[in-house]
Amino acid sequence: MSKTPDVYQAIADVNRRRLLELLCEQERAVHDLVSNFSMTFGAISQHLKVLRETGLVSCRKQGRFRYYRAKPDALKEVHNWSEQYRQFWETHLDRLGDVLDDTT
Repeated sequence: MSKTPDVYQAIADVNRRRLLELLCEQERAVHDLVSNFSMTFGAISQHLKVLRETGLVSCRKQGRFRYYRAKPDALKEVHNWSEQYRQFWETHLDRLGDVLDDTT
């Protein structure tokens, strides 16, 4: 098993998903991100490391600060995979709607 997490492992964590949401809005420094969580700076840094290793965020250093930005293209694999299930559920929910319409 690889020690580097994949995109699916990275987005499995609710805190990392929230970090991605914030970084999709705009580039942010780590200290700005910390204020949105009840976690330590170190914990946020660990989550950002996972996101960076999977290519979901990029980091640039300016002075003594590190700024992170989302790289949403890295989620394309997840989108493509989940798309098949979206179509499945839309079809089944449409059928359920038809059945419910017929019973009322």
